[in-house]
Amino acid sequence: MLSFRRQPAEWSPHAAVWIGWPSAADLWKDDLDPARREVEGLVRAVAFPAGAAGPRGERVELVLRGAEARAAAEAMRARLPEPDMVRPREAPIGDIWLRDTGPVFVKDEAGRLAASAFRFNGWGGKYELAEDDRIADIVAAMANVRLRRFEGLVAEGGAIEVDGEGTVITTRQCLLNPNRNPGAPEGEIEAVLKAAVGAEKTIWLDEGLAGDHTDGHVDNIARFVAPGKVVCMRPTGSDDPNADVLNAIRKTLAAATDAAGRRLEVIEIPSPGRALIDGAPVPASHMNFYIANESLVLPTYGRLTGEEAAAEEAAAILRSLAVRKDVVTVDSSALLTGGGSFHCITQQQPA
Repeated sequence: MLSFRRQPAEWSPHAAVWIGWPSAADLWKDDLDPARREVEGLVRAVAFPAGAAGPRGERVELVLRGAEARAAAEAMRARLPEPDMVRPREAPIGDIWLRDTGPVFVKDEAGRLAASAFRFNGWGGKYELAEDDRIADIVAAMANVRLRRFEGLVAEGGAIEVDGEGTVITTRQCLLNPNRNPGAPEGEIEAVLKAAVGAEKTIWLDEGLAGDHTDGHVDNIARFVAPGKVVCMRPTGSDDPNADVLNAIRKTLAAATDAAGRRLEVIEIPSPGRALIDGAPVPASHMNFYIANESLVLPTYGRLTGEEAAAEEAAAILRSLAVRKDVVTVDSSALLTGGGSFHCITQQQPA
C-alpha cells in the first residue's frame, strides 16, 4: 500500500528552488551566453525581488555540468548582492529542463518532504540526452529526500499543474500520446497521478501550443494561482497561431470543477502572439511563469515578437491577482530557442 503524498501548490513556501544553468555549448551554440543572461535575470528576481539590497527571496540551487559552466556560474554569482544565496551544484545534466527531468517534491501524510518521479523517455524519444533519466534521483539525493519512482507512467513535471488541494490539470496530447503511454486509458493515468502527487480530480485539456516539443505541456497553457482560480491565455493579434487552441482551453476550464467541487474561476491574460524561429511557430507563453516566495517571474519574448504591450498587460493582470507583490518581467527569447522558459528550468523545493 503506497503512503499518501501530495505536491504542494507553487505559491506555498519554498525552502529553495533548483534551477538549471545552461551548460551544453554544443546544444546552445550562439544562444549560450544570451540564455545565461536570462537565467541570471531569473535568479535575481527569485533571490533578490524588488531590487532588495540583501536576500529576502528564496535560495537557489544552481544545477550545472562542467568546468566552463561552473566558471560562468561563479562569475554570475560574483555580480549578485549576496552570492551565498546561490549554490552551484554539479550534476551530469543533459540540459537545463529540471521541471521535466528533476524530481517532483511532495509532502507525505506527516508533512515530511519526499519526492516522486515518473519514467522519463526524452519527451517521447525526441531528445534523449545522457543521464537526464537519472537526474531526478541525483537532485533528490542532493536535497536529502527519499525519491519514489512511478515507472508505470511516462511523464514530465511540466505535464502536470496542481492546486495543492488535490486537483491536477494535464493534457491528452502529452500523457495519452503514443510516444509516452500508448493505449493507456485516462483512468489508469489518473490512478498513478493520485499515488504520485495526490490527485483527487484530474482536469483534461486536449492540446497544447503549436511548435511545442513537449507535446502539449500544461505549464505553457494553464496555471493555478489560488485554489479554485486558474489563469490561461487569450489570443493576441489576428495571426496568433494558437487562437483556436487557446479558446478551447478557456472553454474547458470554465466548465470544470476542482477536487473540492468548486467551479473554476478562469482569468485570461494575453498570449505573446505570433513568435517565430527560422520561420516556424514556437511555444512562446506567458503561462511559463515561476511563483517564488516573494516574486512572480513572467517570461517575455520581445526579441522574437517585437511587441511588449501584451507582456505589460499580462503582468498588470497578474499583479492585480495579488499572487505575489512583485511581478517581474524578464525576456526569455534565448531560452525559448531551446524549447522552454522559466518554469521549465525550475523545480521548487517546499519548505
